Amino acid sequence: MTDEFECSRAACRAPATHHVVWRNPRIHSAEREKIWLACDEHVEYLRDYLVARDFPVTVREGVPA
Repeated sequence: MTDEFECSRAACRAPATHHVVWRNPRIHSAEREKIWLACDEHVEYLRDYLVARDFPVTVREGVPA
């Protein structure tokens, strides 16, 4: 078992360095948030994927504790 978190991008096993906080406003209230983890290479890809769907997104450096 590993102590580090992996990127959420499909087939990526790189260590996560950011967390992408988002929600789908059509089905979730403002209190409900989801988190994807991202490596440096995929953070913009994951953010752009969510923004293209008009989901509120916040990217934070580091991974959740």
